[in-house]
Amino acid sequence: MSNSRLFTYFEALFAVIVWGASFVATKLALADIFPITIVWLRFLMGVIILGAAVTVRKQFALPDKREWAYFALLGFLGITLHQWLQSNALKTSEAGTTAWIVSTTPVFMALLGWILLKEGLGWVKTTGIFLAFAGVLVVISKGDFDSLSIGRFGAPGDKLILISAINWAVFSALSRRGLRSHPASLMMFYVMVIGWLFSTFLFFMGPIFASVPNDFARLYLSGPGLSDIAHLTFSGWMGVAFLGIFCSGLAYIAWYDALKVLTTAQTGVFLYIEPIVTVVVAFFILGEAITPALLLGGAVILFGVWLVNRN
Repeated sequence: MSNSRLFTYFEALFAVIVWGASFVATKLALADIFPITIVWLRFLMGVIILGAAVTVRKQFALPDKREWAYFALLGFLGITLHQWLQSNALKTSEAGTTAWIVSTTPVFMALLGWILLKEGLGWVKTTGIFLAFAGVLVVISKGDFDSLSIGRFGAPGDKLILISAINWAVFSALSRRGLRSHPASLMMFYVMVIGWLFSTFLFFMGPIFASVPNDFARLYLSGPGLSDIAHLTFSGWMGVAFLGIFCSGLAYIAWYDALKVLTTAQTGVFLYIEPIVTVVVAFFILGEAITPALLLGGAVILFGVWLVNRN
C-alpha cells in the first residue's frame, strides 16, 4: 500500500473518530450554554476553517445565482435544522444512545430511494431495515420494552435525534446533484455559510423567543444571545472549540479528501466506527454506562445498516 493511500485511510479514520466524539463535546458545552449558542459558535469556527482551506487550495469561486436557493435549502436542512435538532436532543438524550440512532441514517436513505426514486429494496435490504429499527428500540428502551408504550418512547431527545437522522438522509439525497458539479469542499463551504447565517438569526432572536407565550419557543428557541457566551467554562470552551475546529472544519476536509481517492463503499465502512467511538468516549468523559442492551442494540443496528448498504 502506498504512503499516500495509507494517509487517505488515516484521514477517513480521523474524520469518523472526531464525529464520534462530537456528541460528547456537545454534552459538555450544553452544561454551560444554550443549544443555539453552540450551533452558532461551532459553525462560525467551521466557516472560517473551510473558507481558509478553499482559499489555500485555490478552489474559491462564486456559484451561479441560480444555485443560491439550492444552497440555502441545503444550509437550512444540513446545518441549521440538523444541528438544532441534535443539540436540543442531547439535553435529555445520552451521547451513546444518540450516536446509535444517528447511525441509522443510511436506512432512511434507502427508504427515500424506494419511495421517491422507485429503487428496489429486495428482501435483504428490507430485513436490514427491520433489524436496524429493532436495534434502535433496544437502545432507546435500554432493554426495558415496557417503556416503549405510547408516551414513554425513550427520552424526549431520542425523538429529536430520530428526526435528525431522517433529515440528514433528505439532506444527503438532495446534495447529490450539487456534488456532481461543484468541488465538495467549496460546496460545503457555501452550505455552511448559509446555514450559519440562518442560525445567526435564531441566535440573536433568542431573547425575543424567551418572552413569547409559547412553550415550544421558550423551550427550544429561546436564549440570551451574546451574553450566553460569558457562561462558558474551560470545559465548555474545549467542547465548542472541538466542535468548531475539528468537527465542522478539519473533519469535513479530511472526509472529502478521502472520498476523492477511495470509493463511496470504502469510505462508508469507516462510518461504522463512529457510534463505537461515541460510546467509549462517553464512558470515560461523561460516565455513561455501557450496558448489555446498548451493545446488543448497537450491534443489531450495525448489522442492519450493513445489510442495507451491501451490494
